[in-house]
Amino acid sequence: MRRGRREAPAGGPRDVLADQVEGFLLARTHHDQARREAEDLCARMPWLTTAQAEEVAGHYVRKRLDVTRELLLGTVQRADQLRHEYESRYAALRHALLRRHAAGACAVLACAAGVGALASLPTR
Repeated sequence: MRRGRREAPAGGPRDVLADQVEGFLLARTHHDQARREAEDLCARMPWLTTAQAEEVAGHYVRKRLDVTRELLLGTVQRADQLRHEYESRYAALRHALLRRHAAGACAVLACAAGVGALASLPTR
């Protein structure tokens, strides 16, 4: 964090707006790319009339965007699965580490108590 600047909390209105803008720009980029591909496809078919070329281009763009949407949704689902897997693994590792630290602390305390008891024996 920079001095003098406070960051907005995660999930705040700025994050939501930024995500929406990023999503819009991404969708627009995919649409423009699909439109260029459709125009290239129609340019290779000079026998099409203007109406036919527009129909083919429109169909191509719709299909291409459907495929892109499916791919992105699949990626989002996989990312969510991985996030859950990593979170559960992290929780298990954290729990094991806490158990080990507690066992180590108990061992140190037991040793300290034993040493204290042994140290007090010769003085009796």
